[in-house]
Amino acid sequence: MKKLLRITLLLSTFLIQAQTFSGKGDQKFYIGGSLQDNANSITLGLDYGLGENISVGFSSSYALNVANGINADFKDRFDLKGRFNANLGNVLNISDNFDVYPGLSLSLKNFGGHLGARYFFTPGFGVYGEVGVPFAKYSTKNLNAAERIHNQFTASAGAVFNLN
Repeated sequence: MKKLLRITLLLSTFLIQAQTFSGKGDQKFYIGGSLQDNANSITLGLDYGLGENISVGFSSSYALNVANGINADFKDRFDLKGRFNANLGNVLNISDNFDVYPGLSLSLKNFGGHLGARYFFTPGFGVYGEVGVPFAKYSTKNLNAAERIHNQFTASAGAVFNLN
């Protein structure tokens, strides 16, 4: 019983010290997977804090698993986005370990938005979940299946690391 109590106290110490967004100069690296119609992608990115609640960054996705019958070249599988986030964890005041971040992105394929959340278990490691949707696609023509890979609703999840 004493051993269990010590482990619980040690873990709670880590959880109390974890902080999801520390403001100006904060740096987060994340890697995960994205799910969407007809493709699954690997996603990675970096966010950098500009102010108390503002961060900018980039993310990149590459579709690894494209549905049979879809002829997707590299240009269809790859996407790169510049991102702007409003980090609202301290505004919502739920926990120092938890952050919610709505944001906008400008990519090679579209202009879109995202809503994500991060939870840190330790000061350096956490998990994230995010959904994204395009607001405006660069092409007004009817997109074929390969062109729709990064032009639709996506759901992502993975690991996030604090680089500070």
